[in-house]
Amino acid sequence: MKKKIVVKVSMNDDKSRSKALKIAVCVSGVESAALSGEDKDQVVVVGEDIDAVALTRQLRKNLGFTELVSVGEDKKDPPAAAKVEAPTPVPMVVWSYPPHYNGYPVHEMMAPPQESCTIM
Repeated sequence: MKKKIVVKVSMNDDKSRSKALKIAVCVSGVESAALSGEDKDQVVVVGEDIDAVALTRQLRKNLGFTELVSVGEDKKDPPAAAKVEAPTPVPMVVWSYPPHYNGYPVHEMMAPPQESCTIM
């Protein structure tokens, strides 16, 4: 079950807003995080098995005043059986000219096997 958590944080500039989003995304179970509210002072977090108290504590520890506004079920409906299209087959490439031949034969020269020990 997905949860939607709204946390109000005192944020004055873009740096603190980006810091709040980074902290929110680092909490385990978070699928998305966004800013909302009139002054972009609320962080909306959606995900599964998110600990709202732990999220609020982390934001309070790093940013200052933080207030947990609401915790509830995410009411977005999942897309109804999205139509899955099979990928179109890619035609094979047929070369109209023969492969390149450099014309030089390659031979390996191997020494004949020695039957006796050369040390003795």
